[in-house]
Amino acid sequence: MREQVRIFIAACFYYSGLIRLARRWAQRPGQRLIILNYHSAIGGNLRSHLLYLHRHYRMLHLEEALKELYTPKKVEQARDRRTPLVLTFDDGYRDNYTHVFPLVRELQVPITIFLVPGYVESGDHFWWLEAERLTRHTLVDKAMIEGHTYYLKQAKDRVLLARAIDDHLRHAASVAEREAFLTTAQEALAVPSSSVTEEEALALPLTWAQIREMEESGWVSFGAHTMHHPILSRLTDPAEILYEIDACRTALEQGLGHPVYALAYPFGQPEEVGEEAARAAERAAYNWVVTTVHGINTPRSSPHHLLRIYGDASRHLLVMAAETSGVWKLIHCLGRTLKLFGKNKNSS
Repeated sequence: MREQVRIFIAACFYYSGLIRLARRWAQRPGQRLIILNYHSAIGGNLRSHLLYLHRHYRMLHLEEALKELYTPKKVEQARDRRTPLVLTFDDGYRDNYTHVFPLVRELQVPITIFLVPGYVESGDHFWWLEAERLTRHTLVDKAMIEGHTYYLKQAKDRVLLARAIDDHLRHAASVAEREAFLTTAQEALAVPSSSVTEEEALALPLTWAQIREMEESGWVSFGAHTMHHPILSRLTDPAEILYEIDACRTALEQGLGHPVYALAYPFGQPEEVGEEAARAAERAAYNWVVTTVHGINTPRSSPHHLLRIYGDASRHLLVMAAETSGVWKLIHCLGRTLKLFGKNKNSS
């Protein structure tokens, strides 16, 4: 119901012309850069998203766009007045190859994918998908994990177990601790290694062969997303934080055969990144670091704290158009301002 309301509001914005006006307002003098943050490619109509973005925005690879953003703009260069936009995909799901790559080549839309080389090398399922996968494929009726017994014929206990597994994985103080717990959970639940649905197969990581083919096309570029995708602020050892950020770059440069300049923090909110990770990114000498903090970038934006707008292939096209134009954020801020004004008026 809530999503239907969002679609209705977005439709009002679109058909009233407000989104078009917002796009034109963004083209006023002064450099700006929108970076969209997608992950998986399935569950919606990504083609419609790409067609819309390609029509209304000037789409670039990340590094090309950032070099332009931080370079003083000459008047004679401003031929295409559309706002520059970068389309990024985090994690490197296999559906980025099977679903996104064909569209990218067909529509000639550049994208940037942030990779987790530890998973590219191992081919394992990404850890944040494991809680649901394990409880779906378990062969046991009862399991004891961390001293608590779960009766898995009961839907409620399955939900509680999935939540408990995910919570432990997210709060692990090291990657080794996370992987050890995951192994314990897999053994306790007796999940066959061959139990992979078609949808789960698309959520596996990209292979090096797929990555190289995508890059050779000229339409896909790659950046770093840490070695094993931990929640960096949860890690207790500063040396491990530096390793996750620095070794990732080394592994990608070896696999791709050229320098890698951009990093995307996993999860990407300040409380999930932490100050130690920010220092590690600077020590690793990345030129650009992107977050998941919402916003549009300008030349005043820190190159080590770049903003992105959340994207989702399953999101309705009109909602995506409203988010990208900035209308949604503007209305939200206006609503908060009016609410605050009303409170102040009532209290006076």
